[in-house]
Amino acid sequence: MGSHRRIAGPGQGRATLGTRVTVLSAATATAAAALAAVPAGAAPAAREADAKAEVDRLYRQAEQATEAYNRATEQATRLAAQVSSAQGRLADGQRRIETIRGTLGSIAGAQYRTGGVDPTLGLLLSAQPDSFLEDAAALARIGARTAGRLKEYQSLQRSVAQDRAEAVGSLRELERTRRAAARHKHTVERKLTTARRLLATLTSAQRAAYAHASRPGQVPAPGAQPASQRAATALAAARSALGRPYVWGANGPAGFDCSGLTQWAYAQAGIGLPRTSQSQRYAGSQVPLSQIRPGDLVAYREDASHIAMYAGHGQVIHAPYPGAPVRYDPIGMMPVSSVTRI
Repeated sequence: MGSHRRIAGPGQGRATLGTRVTVLSAATATAAAALAAVPAGAAPAAREADAKAEVDRLYRQAEQATEAYNRATEQATRLAAQVSSAQGRLADGQRRIETIRGTLGSIAGAQYRTGGVDPTLGLLLSAQPDSFLEDAAALARIGARTAGRLKEYQSLQRSVAQDRAEAVGSLRELERTRRAAARHKHTVERKLTTARRLLATLTSAQRAAYAHASRPGQVPAPGAQPASQRAATALAAARSALGRPYVWGANGPAGFDCSGLTQWAYAQAGIGLPRTSQSQRYAGSQVPLSQIRPGDLVAYREDASHIAMYAGHGQVIHAPYPGAPVRYDPIGMMPVSSVTRI
């Protein structure tokens, strides 16, 4: 997704690892507003150029929102796993606590039959047992075996409380993350809808000119070899995806967004890449553009909101934007911010 004007030369900007994509919250200009910005007497070419520039802007903002959505859904997946793990530990701890309580109950019964229950043990089996274990003198009044079980009980109680707090915290964070993903999804859909309406104001010929990319079947001539076998395998996978549709938030195999394509391609080589383009740019070693090899990842714009895979001879394979299939484009289609070798 994003602008595909042929801008020569790479940019030199570098986003820090903590860079967050800022999704613009201002209302997106409608097609009518975009065209109204051009004087009524402007030449058709000027009005067409203005409409195309607005579409480019909308696609760029939608791609930023898509990457934010991908980041939120990736975080939600991690949090869901954390919640599940904490809940599993919590259930196991509760079962062990009940087992120990049963054992201690048996000990208390035996004490009762032989002359009374130790007050400390009785307190443990009461509704409020937490504080008595701090009393070393109390532990000294009962046998070593019972003391060991009591200490284990105390440790389990603390562990269960920690697991419960972790599960509650993760659930809250999961809900916040899911709400953020929903907001980003709404932003993407709104901007893409506006872009489609604006494209509809162009003639068929103008729309065809906007989709100026090379055809998916065009393969760059052989050139430099990939830096590794895994890069070669990933490149072959990306080539096998040529012609498949752009689907925002998707990572294959039926459709892809930009980072979804590169993630899927390297997965076919047994390499797990992060989900977002911003994270993928740091997934390997960065190399100068002058040393780029097929299979390397090319991040675009200073915020790395778009990513592609170098295919050789000045061409990249990428998932451009909605309505445009996975295809080859010149590496200089946008300002290059970094090259990463996996």
